[in-house]
Amino acid sequence: MNALLIGATGATGKDLLDLLLKDDSFDQVDIFVRRDLAVQHEKLKIHVIDFTKPDQWKHLVKGDVLFSCLGTTLKEAGSKEAQWKVDYDYQYQFAKFAKENHVNHFVLVSSGFSSSNSLFFYTRMKGQLEEAVKDLDFPKLSIFNPPVLIRKNSDRTMEVAGLKAIQLFNKIGILQYQKPLPTEILAQAMINSSQLKENGIFRIKGKAIWKCAQQIINEYSIEQILCQTAPK
Repeated sequence: MNALLIGATGATGKDLLDLLLKDDSFDQVDIFVRRDLAVQHEKLKIHVIDFTKPDQWKHLVKGDVLFSCLGTTLKEAGSKEAQWKVDYDYQYQFAKFAKENHVNHFVLVSSGFSSSNSLFFYTRMKGQLEEAVKDLDFPKLSIFNPPVLIRKNSDRTMEVAGLKAIQLFNKIGILQYQKPLPTEILAQAMINSSQLKENGIFRIKGKAIWKCAQQIINEYSIEQILCQTAPK
């Protein structure tokens, strides 16, 4: 398979890239980044692009599966408008070009509690993105809604504080469904989801992400692993 990846410089994206390059199921891995990476591999193609000039690169969005881990924080972006551009606009345009170029499967990292009707900007943005990519009618669409992520060497103060609080609650048996998830587990689950033979729209969250990371997804029944909605 030929994998496409955006968001390769983030915590989940780095783990995903490393796993994709080691996985014999993938013959080629194309990543789209704003700056060149000090990574070399015989399977890897690095496309340094200007995300604001899609006419220069949209023809390159061709392969079997597109993995999207792109995202930023409000603090890093500087404004809600700037965050929307990265978390919504860029991801949607890549999904749109992938569909136009006949990519069969789109795998999206969204967020826990995402909802297009949310009162909160971030979860509303993520929910609206989910709805938008559903309307593109990919043969296969996998949406991951992870809980709090454990990122290696994270410098996000609020995230680290929230992670410690949830881990404390977990120790006393509370909020088990929100057990923090290491980014490498999420990355492996995303890869395993790409082996799914059935077409449709799939939402993977909570404990299902851990199970999905353990084995190739087809070794489980669909009902056991995924909350599946009917294809549109």
